[in-house]
Amino acid sequence: MSEIVLLKLGGSLITDKTKPYTVNTEALKRIAKEIREAIDEKDIKLIMGHGGGSFPHQSATKYRTDQGLVNKDSIKGVSLVQNDASKLNRIVVDALIDKGINAVSIQPSAGVICENKRIKSWDTLALESFLRQNMVPVPYGDVALDEKQGCCIISTEEILTFLAKKLGAKKIILAGKTDGVLTADGDLIPEITEKNFNDIKKHLKGSDGKDATGGMVHKVERMLEFVKIGIESEIINGNKKEHIKRALLGEVGLGTRIC
Repeated sequence: MSEIVLLKLGGSLITDKTKPYTVNTEALKRIAKEIREAIDEKDIKLIMGHGGGSFPHQSATKYRTDQGLVNKDSIKGVSLVQNDASKLNRIVVDALIDKGINAVSIQPSAGVICENKRIKSWDTLALESFLRQNMVPVPYGDVALDEKQGCCIISTEEILTFLAKKLGAKKIILAGKTDGVLTADGDLIPEITEKNFNDIKKHLKGSDGKDATGGMVHKVERMLEFVKIGIESEIINGNKKEHIKRALLGEVGLGTRIC
């Protein structure tokens, strides 16, 4: 199989996280075009995940879904979060198909089992088959059953790092709406390692709007875990024209490397 590339589109990039159920249509169209151009130029096997943005985070926060089955309304929360997440996924897949990309929706909640908010098991045979057929699987941040607390939220970072480890990918590209990881003063941090993270952590800028998956600190912590097994990542600005395309084609140094 050709090189596997994992790309995440942040919820803040493709939606307005301060306005419930609002898609950034122009950004999504442009990004889909860049992805198509990159696929045409380079032989890659692409898995493209995305965050929930202003769609599932509303219900997830209201029903405390990431805390598990905490009260009688929790099951209703699971249903609403799953439905909201899948609605955005259909919009994203539609945008990719519109640009000629053979994208296919992958619903994590249909097969993932978690334990303490981490993926414990997931049969990915169908996803791998789609890859072999030169299709683009599109998983997304979703709700999942959890053996310890009943349910949880699985972030796109958790999903993509699980897939990277299982499929042997070496890099994950995280595209958001900032130039990378920023300090509270707005300065770009070009590189984060296990050694410098504790010093950097207190200066990180949090996500805007509601975010049930923990924002930037969560993203960096998850990526650092997988550096130990040879998976690096880079957080880039997906709002900058051609950045996603350039990253897919192998260019580095566009944002913050986590290595």
